[in-house]
Amino acid sequence: MTTGTAPRLRPSLRRQAPGLVVERGLWDTESTIVVGVDEVGRGSWAGPLTVGAAVVPKDRRIYKIRDSKMLTEVEREALFDRVADWCARWSVGHASYLECDELGMSAAQKLAASRAIEGLGLAPDHVLVDGNWDFIGGARTIVRGDSTSLSIAAASILAKVTRDRIMAAQADQFPAYNFEANKGYPCPIHKAALQAFGPTAIHRRSWVFMDHLMWNGLERFHRPDAQMQIPFPN
Repeated sequence: MTTGTAPRLRPSLRRQAPGLVVERGLWDTESTIVVGVDEVGRGSWAGPLTVGAAVVPKDRRIYKIRDSKMLTEVEREALFDRVADWCARWSVGHASYLECDELGMSAAQKLAASRAIEGLGLAPDHVLVDGNWDFIGGARTIVRGDSTSLSIAAASILAKVTRDRIMAAQADQFPAYNFEANKGYPCPIHKAALQAFGPTAIHRRSWVFMDHLMWNGLERFHRPDAQMQIPFPN
């Protein structure tokens, strides 16, 4: 049974509900376990990269789920327990900021995804992935899947809220960086703190934007392949 009070949907969201068209098509072929997968945190400058995996039930529906990017933080938090209780199985996997540096972002995303799938405790028959890159291996990619597939949308909320909570918990340790608001993504306060104080222990120190910073005793991380050549934004 779901818990909590679902937020009232804003008018702009009422006609943008994800559905179960793909999932039902697979269920009709006797594919019992269909997993929706979504990623969050790839573009963040600090903290983990997080992948959510969700198996939705065939016989129960839940309303007001949307792509996590379409929802406000308050709306996502209000939906989190309802979505978690409703899912037949769900899991979230992470690749730490150290693994993002050591492995590169593509390999780190694959690692987080494998941890999320493993955390379900069952073998999926099919995996649905948001976007056009199959970072699972053998998955079906769906462009804008988080706004059209209910499984992927559920995974997106579970992943986003879980990672946001992790970053908010880091805010007390690093108050100048405004992690409770920006969740490690670049913004004016975050950039100003990096310029003034340098990176924290949870920043991804292999990224090219680190070349422009004053260092504070932490070791600069360099990977031989220099995969993430991301410039420092203006």
